[in-house]
Amino acid sequence: MATAKVIKMKFLRFMLSKSYSVRFPPDNEKPKPVAGMICVLAKPGLMEMPAPVSPHSMNAPYAYLKNFRSLSLAAAVVVAMYLSGCAGGGETAPRPISQEDYPIRQPAPPVLGPGPVTPPQPVPLPAPTPAPTPAAARVSLGIDVLAAQNFAILKGQRVGLLTHPAGVNRDGVSTVDILRRAPNVNLVALFGPEHGIYGDEKAGMYVPDGKDIKTGLPVYSLYGANRTPSSEMLKNVDVMVVDLQDIGSRSYTFISCLRLTMEACFTLHKTVVVLDRPNPLGGLKVGGPMSRDNLISYVGAYPVPYVFGLTIGELAQMTLDNPGWLQVTDEIRLSALVNHRLIIVPMNGWRRSMTWQDTGLKWVPTSPNIPSAAAAFGYAMTGLVGVDGIPTKFSFGIGSEYPFRFLNYPGRKPAELAATLTALNLAGLKFTPYTYLDPKTKVERSGVYLGITDWNAVNPTRLAFEMMKLDAAWNPGDATWKRGDNAYMHITGSGADLFEKLIAEKPTSPKLWLKEISTKGKNADVNAFFREWDAQDTAFQQRSQRWWIYPK
Repeated sequence: MATAKVIKMKFLRFMLSKSYSVRFPPDNEKPKPVAGMICVLAKPGLMEMPAPVSPHSMNAPYAYLKNFRSLSLAAAVVVAMYLSGCAGGGETAPRPISQEDYPIRQPAPPVLGPGPVTPPQPVPLPAPTPAPTPAAARVSLGIDVLAAQNFAILKGQRVGLLTHPAGVNRDGVSTVDILRRAPNVNLVALFGPEHGIYGDEKAGMYVPDGKDIKTGLPVYSLYGANRTPSSEMLKNVDVMVVDLQDIGSRSYTFISCLRLTMEACFTLHKTVVVLDRPNPLGGLKVGGPMSRDNLISYVGAYPVPYVFGLTIGELAQMTLDNPGWLQVTDEIRLSALVNHRLIIVPMNGWRRSMTWQDTGLKWVPTSPNIPSAAAAFGYAMTGLVGVDGIPTKFSFGIGSEYPFRFLNYPGRKPAELAATLTALNLAGLKFTPYTYLDPKTKVERSGVYLGITDWNAVNPTRLAFEMMKLDAAWNPGDATWKRGDNAYMHITGSGADLFEKLIAEKPTSPKLWLKEISTKGKNADVNAFFREWDAQDTAFQQRSQRWWIYPK
């Protein structure tokens, strides 16, 4: 029996690789749906064409099967055989420039509901509520859609919730409170990412387990002794609901927490429900180096560009559908697909062309250093050089009113720094000397404000690499440095490891950025790297469109 099972599994994998492959197709090949296809093959009425479904319906999986008649009957038999046998029975701070905190562009088009889900979600929900009219101007979040459907998918389940203070509905009510008060939801445990469930822990700080005073529920930290939920944490949980506000940059660790949570839940046959939220940078912006497979880490948990242009729900579905993205066996991954263990609850009214200020939603700080959506934009542009472990002399306004947007360099006056940065001719950006009175310390602070004049024109990570070149030219070093040394020549040990994980570039040649900047310093050829990275980013965006839930 064991031998027969192995033979069946191998034959299934062969047939899946031929008929249902989720590997990226060639650019000229029309993508084919996968998850929903596998789902329907397991259902009665296999050869019946499903009835037309509204693109706004959560029953959209069946709308994508118009071509399934072309599947080989042999493949259907194999899947049925496997299923029956093998499986074993908005800122408030004063602004230096009134409109440069956020992108400036033409007014957004009328707000519509989400378009067809590609690939479709295998477990249908009732149809979401209608999209808000342009007059309403506010997006309905995944938690709003879930509540509008009376939490139907959670009924009778023991629910765990992975969230933080930014996990709120469109009216600012905490998802913890919403689920706790829902009469047909049994919320049994809370889980917190980096910065903790209350969002007040500093970056990189160990967060212990605890007990929530308000609800009395256990709080399990996923940034303490464990970063992956243990079987003990999940023993009383049937469904893990995830409500995390991501900021669209690969090194921000909430999406890493999501991936490890998916792996743990799927391994233990638990369901994961992702309540979708806007990408504050919009759904059309990608940029920066692609991750190398061998540099997957907690600050780079996916093989995607640094700015990846997907919502957290879209990223979750893409992760499940692509072999090797989850660090689980393919048998576990296929089981999660076939048994519908990932459910994405989409937003209503969000479009890819929207950045945060277009949503009508109030920003809730996602971490101490991202108190505003403007800081999320700044993080995308300067985060690669402004994190602990990178030997830069630049300061980025951390602790100021404008984190990741207020730049300084020792020995350089704001006017000189602004002129140098302006001379880089970076499209869509403006650098302005600025002085303001810090409301906390009552001390004047001077620096250069990083403004955005046209987000559509911005290459989001280019500034960070240009700043590294400036740092290599300006950093005086110390007495141990030889003539001609630069800061990046002296990155060693854990610092070099962190630098490489953050950049995580995936070049077609062995010329890596750390080698380039450390050996050439101010003469490093940034243009050559971005020609390669831009091409990779464009290819990624084209291929990732099959997972887009929302229209442009």
